[in-house]
Amino acid sequence: MTAGVVLLISGFQGKKPPQPSAAQAFSTSADPTGPAVHPLPRAEPVRLRIAAIGVNAPITRVGLDAAGALRTPPPGQPGFVGWYGDGTAPGSAGTAVATGHVDTPTGDPGVFYDLGTLTKGATIEVSRADRRTAVFAVRAVELYDRKKFPSKKVYGGSGRPELRLITCGGGYTRSTGYLSNVVVYATLTAVT
Repeated sequence: MTAGVVLLISGFQGKKPPQPSAAQAFSTSADPTGPAVHPLPRAEPVRLRIAAIGVNAPITRVGLDAAGALRTPPPGQPGFVGWYGDGTAPGSAGTAVATGHVDTPTGDPGVFYDLGTLTKGATIEVSRADRRTAVFAVRAVELYDRKKFPSKKVYGGSGRPELRLITCGGGYTRSTGYLSNVVVYATLTAVT
């Protein structure tokens, strides 16, 4: 995958979507791994829930565009989360990647409008087709300039089950759209 994702579109009625605070970025201390949770076998994700920001959304498979950038759910599905279906499944070993719109062409908030307000320790649940739920804890929330998007950091993995959620953020211009991306880093902590 290439740098960043270009999500949408309208600049939510002239407002800037919520941005992560500096306190939610990675700290300089060692990255805690928490208790060992065994990776799950591959299974399609079907629903993503983030109680802290009121997300309870169906998941649709997305791929890459001709330039190698991650696609998003179609604009007509602003309430859907897009999972990179050719990559890791949430809960399996590796880095699963999901994206969602921050807003819609009509200026309404999208599924990930409040993603920038997540805090470390928040829970993300992914229901899977195998009737298991992969439970992730947020480790960090960071904002990156789209032109300097750290692809290796975002899409790379540690070998443990991880999840990245990506949406637009930062400033907005009509000519280029959103100037940044919000990225949530989360690690599998439980399976129910």
